[in-house]
Amino acid sequence: MATETANPPRARRSAIPSMSVLGPILALVILIVIGAALNGNFLSAGNINNVLSRSAFIGIIAVGMTFVITAGGLDLSVGSMAAFIAGLMILVMNAALPSLGVGVPIILLGMLVALIAGIVAGMLNGFLITTLGIEAFIVTLGTMGIYRSLVTWLANGGTLSLDFDLRTFYRPVYFDGVLGIAWPIIVFAVVVILGEVLMSKARFGRHCAATGSNEHVAHYSNVNVNRTRMLTYIMLGLLVGVATIMYVPRLGSASASTGVLWELEAIAAVIIGGTVLKGGFGRVWGTVIGVLILSLIDNILNLTDLVSPYLNGAIQGVIIVLAVILQREAKAKG
Repeated sequence: MATETANPPRARRSAIPSMSVLGPILALVILIVIGAALNGNFLSAGNINNVLSRSAFIGIIAVGMTFVITAGGLDLSVGSMAAFIAGLMILVMNAALPSLGVGVPIILLGMLVALIAGIVAGMLNGFLITTLGIEAFIVTLGTMGIYRSLVTWLANGGTLSLDFDLRTFYRPVYFDGVLGIAWPIIVFAVVVILGEVLMSKARFGRHCAATGSNEHVAHYSNVNVNRTRMLTYIMLGLLVGVATIMYVPRLGSASASTGVLWELEAIAAVIIGGTVLKGGFGRVWGTVIGVLILSLIDNILNLTDLVSPYLNGAIQGVIIVLAVILQREAKAKG
């Protein structure tokens, strides 16, 4: 009888989601309540659409970062990579304008340049890390400086601007949408759905988790560790290209300040969402919650005068540290 009465409570306890799952969701709900209480426009359709559109860039990149970190990697170069791709995209489109004119073909050319440049940049990072065996931190720290320097050189220390007529034609890619939903939000949603399916349902997601958990065991389990890691960096580079395609029509320019701290925001979103920093476990839907948390913090700071919005980077840094500490404590208790 004692055994029978003891079993149901254990079953109920195991059915309760852990704090690693509930924590980010509760934090998001609390932020929404705080924002609504501090500013009456916080929950307006315009503000929500603005928050989601601006968070789409980081969100798209963060989905790719989720796979990289799950496989035991890291990429500090995504912000600089986005700046370089944006600058390259603008230069190519401006150069092709006399021959192609303002229209769909030149927009497609710019998009193709962004995607190819992203894939090549991701392949470069992946090659140096997997084939040459250099630490991911060192490689991406180096390429971060390279890409930032290149876009500064291309802009001659200033700003690269898209032709005015071309910028006007390209603007709807960011500002328009379907049924009131902006295109960046739609693209972000599609990337999230595909990423979640790939992470939780596909073999590639399992290979990423196995590689990040223990690459030696993964190797003996017939997982091609180097190929898996290479594919994660290629995927991340491709998604940086996608994010840049959505970003360029917003301002129509690129400079050395473009994409600053994007790597911090992407990594923070991934860690807040429950992906283990050392690899072995990833959660795409959690990354989405992490992106929304960071975006809402930024939005609340801009709508209120409680804390200077210039401290947003400091707040994100504190959040990363706290998220890692909570992960370590949860692992120790487990």
